[in-house]
Amino acid sequence: MISVAEARARILSAFAPLPAETVALPDALGRVLAEPVVSRLTQPPFHAAAMDGWAVRAADIAAATADRPVPLRRTGESAAGHAFAGSVGAGEAVRIFTGAPLPDGADAVVMQEDCHADDAIVQVGRSVAAGRFVRRAGFDFAAGQELLPKGRRLTARDIALAAGGNVPWLTVHRRPRIAVLATGDEIALPGDPLGPSQIVSTNALGLCALIAAQGGLAHNLGVAKDTADSVATMAKGAAGCDLLVTTGGAAQGDYDLVRDVLAESGVALDVQAVAMRPGKALMFGRAGAVPLLGLPGNPVSTGVTALLFLRPILRVLQGLPPEDDRLPLRARLTVGLRANDRREDYLRATLAADGDGALTVTPFARQDSALTSLYAQADCLIPREPNADPEPAGALVTVLPLIDGALSL
Repeated sequence: MISVAEARARILSAFAPLPAETVALPDALGRVLAEPVVSRLTQPPFHAAAMDGWAVRAADIAAATADRPVPLRRTGESAAGHAFAGSVGAGEAVRIFTGAPLPDGADAVVMQEDCHADDAIVQVGRSVAAGRFVRRAGFDFAAGQELLPKGRRLTARDIALAAGGNVPWLTVHRRPRIAVLATGDEIALPGDPLGPSQIVSTNALGLCALIAAQGGLAHNLGVAKDTADSVATMAKGAAGCDLLVTTGGAAQGDYDLVRDVLAESGVALDVQAVAMRPGKALMFGRAGAVPLLGLPGNPVSTGVTALLFLRPILRVLQGLPPEDDRLPLRARLTVGLRANDRREDYLRATLAADGDGALTVTPFARQDSALTSLYAQADCLIPREPNADPEPAGALVTVLPLIDGALSL
């Protein structure tokens, strides 16, 4: 067995970002930029009002107070999309609304609450400095400015920003195509009749959901029976994909055929077992042009190894670093942990906040790798080094949030 760190290094070294493609802005949510987004215009393109009020020359109202307002002649109106065509001269004011272009000659805006007006005269009851309540041209960004960097996974806010920069098309990395193959005579699809020795398949659907949530395209190949012909035939469905992920059949039992069948097909295995719990029966190799990631069959083992190995692969293929730089976190144990054995352990746990708002973590009392109900309730994993000493309650430990989707705060 090799360590988790060595297995991850070997596996991730086999992948590189996928080629770029161009997509329309409405289709870019969740995609990763292969090129930076550069603004095609200046925003705002003109000096604009930041408030509803009156466009004035600050020098004209320098002495204005609520008790001694300064009268100005009303000469027009500037609204969003309908700029005032003239200019503001000495002793003049123009009615203006938020976002509207500031007329030539004006250098400030007085809030409407500080003024009283009739059809001809505006009584200004407060002085303002030049530039007050004015958003200067380019206040937000300028034409040619980089708005979003290469390697960013696009959020809804990013889509809005690119639209503001008048960028209708974005260059992003192609979405990874991942084939998923479950194995085992005991597996039946949800809703199908169950035989006396069968269970419902959960792993493939969970993996497909993780792949989709991480920005990939999942191709569910179905369930291969425990025969060499079935495994070999169904694995051929991964042709043209960027990765084949199998679940089950990776151990050393009489019915664990994936390893042997793929070896006969010329798969060279670079990883065959990892010193971790859950998930020891993990393998990685290449079948021709398609890399293979073989995950164990116990459902929690599948889920944990997918987060530790498949999720980083998906990130690398999309031009991201293997892990988000905001992870991991630190939290205080609410209960003690006993000493660990020679395998790296990943305890399922829940997060909470104590009375002071500090993050706390509580591992489940039961850690069996078949407990899907507890895994669904978990917020995080507590990684423990091989042969780690006991940890008392209150100790500060590292936690890995269970992020099924793309992390973007």
